[in-house]
Order: sequence, then structure tokens, then C-alpha cells
Amino acid sequence: MKRNDFILAAVIIIISVFSIFAMRFFSKEGDYVVITVDGVAYASFALSDDRVIRIGESGPDYNTINIEDKKVYISDADCPDRICVNHRPISKTGETIVCLPHRLSVTIKQSETDDYSFDAVSE
Repeated sequence: MKRNDFILAAVIIIISVFSIFAMRFFSKEGDYVVITVDGVAYASFALSDDRVIRIGESGPDYNTINIEDKKVYISDADCPDRICVNHRPISKTGETIVCLPHRLSVTIKQSETDDYSFDAVSE
């Protein structure tokens, strides 16, 4: 590798590290968790209310979502890879846990009505 390759690699690493710290530092704590199944809003709950939500009670595909201490995590699921169960708890706006086999996503939002839709200019 040449000198310029090392400089480029160093710049990319520095930008990556700075971006990770900036995202952690500037992220706001969320207030609501929105659960979607198949791209359709299933439910929305306040993070301040501790509860357990089980999705898919009647079928073989299920996920158990826990809200505790203003954090959300999936405690149990019957998907084959269980990546969603091994994901760390989330609490900041914009963070998401996804279970691809069950087409489930759990997203933290600032307010219950956040939809992040486009306006006329950005469309």
C-alpha cells in the first residue's frame, strides 16, 4: 500500500469513529415505542409504562416484547436465528429492533405521531 492509501484509510476510520460518538451524544431519549407487523402499525406504547407485549399468540410465530425502565427489548421469539432476542435494549429516538422472519419491527419515536413523512419539497 502506498502512503496515500494509508492516509485515506486513516481519514475513513476517523470519520467513522466521530460519527458513532456524534450519534450517541446527540441522540434524544424516546418517549414511545411503535410496533409494526408486515409494515402496518400494530401498537404504540409509552416507554414510561412497563409492560410485556406478546405478538402472535394464536399462531406458531410469536415475539415477546418487554418495556422496562424506559428501554425496549425482545425477550423471546421462536424465529430460527433469534437475532432480535440477542439485540441490545433500545431507548433513543430512531433506534429499531427488527425480526425479519416474523416481519416485525420495534422503533423508538419522540412522539406518538412521528411518521417521518416527506414534504412537498423533498418529494
